[in-house]
Amino acid sequence: MTRRYWNINLEEMLEAGVHFGHGTRKWNPKMVPYISAKRKGIHITNLTKTARFLSEACDLVFDAASRGKQFLIVGTKNKAADSVARAAIKARCHCVNKKWLGGMLTNWSTTETRLHKFKDLRMEQKRGRLNRLPKRDAAVVKRQLSRLQTYLGGIKYMTGLPDIVIIVDQHEEYTALRECITLGIPTICLIDTNCDPDLADISIPANDDAISSIRLILNKLVFAISEGHSSYIRNP
Repeated sequence: MTRRYWNINLEEMLEAGVHFGHGTRKWNPKMVPYISAKRKGIHITNLTKTARFLSEACDLVFDAASRGKQFLIVGTKNKAADSVARAAIKARCHCVNKKWLGGMLTNWSTTETRLHKFKDLRMEQKRGRLNRLPKRDAAVVKRQLSRLQTYLGGIKYMTGLPDIVIIVDQHEEYTALRECITLGIPTICLIDTNCDPDLADISIPANDDAISSIRLILNKLVFAISEGHSSYIRNP
């Protein structure tokens, strides 16, 4: 895998608060190599390490995108949801930003059935068939459609298991991470000082509570994916 320059700037990360970790009482001892200091009861992440692993992750997603691989971005907590949705749109990939339904990947056949149902209901709505149903029946179908849109809207075009999964907040998305590990799907995980760096294939130590930090990390990955897509289009 060729190493590239991704313009990862330490000053930019400082401004985004990427270096702020959790309180010193709430931490995982495995994160010691990624912590540079303690300040006012808070662990400070070593941004040199962050830059190194973020660069490695960018190389990985660029290489995968240049070969036409599919990505899934997962981040369901309020501070991550909007950034995850925007990142997925920019990178033209799939996302889950509301709630991870257990077995979404490990029980793919069930997920696929739900996606087919979702597609059928969207087609019925588009053709105006819901308007011809009795009011009560139409209301039931519309609620079902709304629920499917909430939980599956970000993966409605996903036709199979993703090749790489990007996860924001290891603790919040632990079920998703375990499913990826079970299936052998490579993962890139944004981890704070209370996380286990050994679980993901590439762990990026960074503040997973600040919107600015999450957005910066995702923007770098999205840029690399987009560059990879462009390379794939030019040289399919």
